[in-house]
Amino acid sequence: MTIPDIIIAIDGYSSTGKSTLAKLIASEFSFLYLDSGAMYRAVTLFAQERGLIDSANNIDEKGLKAALEGPEAPDLRFEYSPEGSQTFIGERNVEKEIRTMAVSSQVSPIATVPFVRAFVDDKLHEFGRKGRVVMDGRDIGTAVFPDAQLKIFVVARDEVRAQRRFDEMKAKGQDPVMEEVMKNLAERDYIDSHREVNPLRQAEDAFVLDNSDMNFHEEIVWVTGLLMGRFDIRS
Repeated sequence: MTIPDIIIAIDGYSSTGKSTLAKLIASEFSFLYLDSGAMYRAVTLFAQERGLIDSANNIDEKGLKAALEGPEAPDLRFEYSPEGSQTFIGERNVEKEIRTMAVSSQVSPIATVPFVRAFVDDKLHEFGRKGRVVMDGRDIGTAVFPDAQLKIFVVARDEVRAQRRFDEMKAKGQDPVMEEVMKNLAERDYIDSHREVNPLRQAEDAFVLDNSDMNFHEEIVWVTGLLMGRFDIRS
């Protein structure tokens, strides 16, 4: 099946499997996968390491803006390996560091800052100029690529999301507590959907996928059918 060089935008709440779906699509249809969430996580790590956000989530916005716009601004980029997409700040691979609870607990406050979103959007637009890109996040179909040819909004039941996040952290050698995971998801949901700039919402032309009870194969079958119908593709 031949897929045109389109941009596929995938949005949804935390731990709905957006990134997994995007990676499946990239692998199945030879698309370039861009992880927008990793960009925000990298900026969060950058801010933490420079003391620009404290334990109460108070952000030194003036200092952070100067750091992002100055000569030592972080060079955020992706590299691809057999293990999948890897996030770098300069020459440093930060993929594991940005997936910790310490970063997860502060990424939503960082992502609400308008100049942070502009900084990340510039990076994402640069990556997406050539098309044939699949990207996931919380405002990809509404703000980053509002003209994307295909938009998908992923949902899942709260208990399913929490279990997925818990299992992911355990697999990475962390020691999560389910109550903390559920609290973190609820806090991120509220912040993401109530932020002043580009809040998380379903684009009017997005197709909704509830993957609560679906396996990976079933998700790809669903996407394949969507692509065939949307772009009049014959197998």
